[in-house]
Amino acid sequence: MTTRRDFLKLAGLCAGAAALPSWMRMAWAEAAPSRKPNIVFILADDIGYGDLGCYGAARVKTPNVDRLAREGIRFTDAHAPAAVCTPTRYAFITGQYAWRHPAGSAILSGEAPLAIDPAITTTPSLLKQAGYATGVVGKWHMGLGKGDLDFNKEIRPGPLEVGFDYAFFFPATGDRVPCVFIENHRVVGLDPNDPIRVSYGAKVGDDPTGRENPELLTMKPSHGHDNTIINGISRIGWMSGGKAARWQDEQMADTLSGKAVAFIERNKDRPFFLYFATQDIHVPRVPSPPRKGKSGCGTRGDVIQQFDDAVGAVLDALDRLKLADQTLVIVSSDNGGVMDDGYADGAIQDANGHLCNGPLRGYKGSLWEGGTREPFNARWPGRIKAGATSDELISLVDMLATFAAAAGQTPPPDAGPDSFNVLPALVGEPHDKPVRDHLVIQTNGPSALAIRQGPWKLIPGNPGGAKRKGAASGGGQLFNLADDLGEKNDVAGQHPEIVKALSDLLTQVRQRGRSRP
Repeated sequence: MTTRRDFLKLAGLCAGAAALPSWMRMAWAEAAPSRKPNIVFILADDIGYGDLGCYGAARVKTPNVDRLAREGIRFTDAHAPAAVCTPTRYAFITGQYAWRHPAGSAILSGEAPLAIDPAITTTPSLLKQAGYATGVVGKWHMGLGKGDLDFNKEIRPGPLEVGFDYAFFFPATGDRVPCVFIENHRVVGLDPNDPIRVSYGAKVGDDPTGRENPELLTMKPSHGHDNTIINGISRIGWMSGGKAARWQDEQMADTLSGKAVAFIERNKDRPFFLYFATQDIHVPRVPSPPRKGKSGCGTRGDVIQQFDDAVGAVLDALDRLKLADQTLVIVSSDNGGVMDDGYADGAIQDANGHLCNGPLRGYKGSLWEGGTREPFNARWPGRIKAGATSDELISLVDMLATFAAAAGQTPPPDAGPDSFNVLPALVGEPHDKPVRDHLVIQTNGPSALAIRQGPWKLIPGNPGGAKRKGAASGGGQLFNLADDLGEKNDVAGQHPEIVKALSDLLTQVRQRGRSRP
């Protein structure tokens, strides 16, 4: 039985732990019983490998993400599962390569049905079963409903049906209609007398479009993006109604950061999982007025710094609530960087020497490293050594198994078929072999794939590959990334045995239906 003296002694120890030197606090954290760690996963949109200070950006300033890197671990060979958004997000949520599931394997419209089967185990549902409060804030882009979507009624199935307790999100991307926020199952601020209509096939309503009314635009499209005008910016798809519910682009970043912080505040007394998917830096790139022109690298640089402010808002909230020491925070991106992505926003002309993907070849939508190699910083005081760097191969598809391990859970055998537990690499635990032996990546759709194993990367001949400049197509190409990170030298002709071995491995992974041991 605990005596009053023992209780007071323990309370004094707990109160004094915060004042201990960092090495003693680490020992305290390892020795003292604690609740399961909170998990905050911040996913940027279109941030490239060279866009952050901790990855070499010299002009754009990202002090908050850089702080996370200093206080935790920075990975140099982390990858999005896909070179575009929807399949990466699908793989993160399900632990399954999206190319195995056609519904989630390509960029979706704003009216597409839910691509995730609510019956399967997902990252949030697994953590929810472990006692976590689970929330998503920001970009969804994995479909909603069952093919009969009506934005004027309850919208389901959606995030709540795949494991989240709370959701504040927008359906697709900032450049796609409908331009509204949804909270749980309802559009926020919708006037029932002004119903929403959405179409990706033909114009609905009488709202002006960029194609018909270019004089009304405050931001001109460079290609496509010429349908319904919202806030002076023409989008992909047509929308009418819902005027009171439409977002203001200049306010989106702070609105979403506020919702992310509010979720943390509401759940500070229990373990929580927050998936914070920012709209930055996807087009249309619209910094808030105080941030406009501050980067010195044009609008794209401004919204990179706006993204960094969102990270800072979360880190500040964790500090204020004294939750930092019991929270695993990860910052990464859904695909590689891109400059001109459909709007004439000066991204190329005003870059001022900034290289979105640093030394890498290719851009978003490409099977080159510039399409999928991502920043990946993780902090977990007491578990992750500050200032660490890792060159281990990992992927965002691994988060299901990794978060389960962090929470002390074992995924069901059929869950996360392509998700490897990479926690040993995060926390620096000894392991006698790589946490991930190989990795398959994709572009937009299930047909164009590439495979990594060790330093070798094979991009097979694939006429269905990405159409962006820099994307691979035609004959197979082999690169040794240890010697040629910029993928300048195709050595397929010099190593036919490696080409065959990787081709056979890719075939095996495709046919087997899973890659996780």
